[in-house]
Amino acid sequence: MTAHTSPRPTWLVIGGTSGIGREVVSQLADLGAPVRAFGRSAGDAGFGEGVEPVKGDARNADEVAGALKGVSIVVQALGVKERVGMIWERETLFSQATRILLPVMQAAGVDRLIAVTGYGAGDSRGAMSGPARFAQHLVLGRIYDDKARQEEMIKASGLVWTLVRPGLLTNGSRSRRYKVLRERSSWHLGMISRADVADFVVGAGRDGTHMREAVVLA
Repeated sequence: MTAHTSPRPTWLVIGGTSGIGREVVSQLADLGAPVRAFGRSAGDAGFGEGVEPVKGDARNADEVAGALKGVSIVVQALGVKERVGMIWERETLFSQATRILLPVMQAAGVDRLIAVTGYGAGDSRGAMSGPARFAQHLVLGRIYDDKARQEEMIKASGLVWTLVRPGLLTNGSRSRRYKVLRERSSWHLGMISRADVADFVVGAGRDGTHMREAVVLA
């Protein structure tokens, strides 16, 4: 009798051309996992073998729907460029992209979503110390207000979601010495490399862990 094995799941990484998203793409490629890197600059990102670049805008439903064909796991790892105006300008990227993504995933029958937000988004804001909360609000308040809207939509979606809330990000290498803080009483602001955040994301997707959980990484 011939043994049959299930095909490896294809991953779609939205925001896969830079930051945490690119680290996720790189680590999946190293594992030989089929992965699509979705972003406006995907065609010029210079990915290596095994990565399928998909040029598109996360706020365009048709482009997102096209990228979802044949996908089993979606990673949403959006980011915005630092600019002076982010202190006072209203931010809507995270909520707009999520408002597009969720019904498109549901229509495509894709239910696994891992979204990288940040410590200070949603109910984790109340767990921050007063000085940390004030500093984040002063500089990144508009961004984290929108990340909170993003999280609310994901939690209400009915999808199998994981919310990943890293602390202060560094460009360090992957150490696998980070902490996964699941209980609110343990949440605190710490430092973590983008590579270690990606390590958690890849592990959660491959192992089917932390489903419908919001965790803080430090």
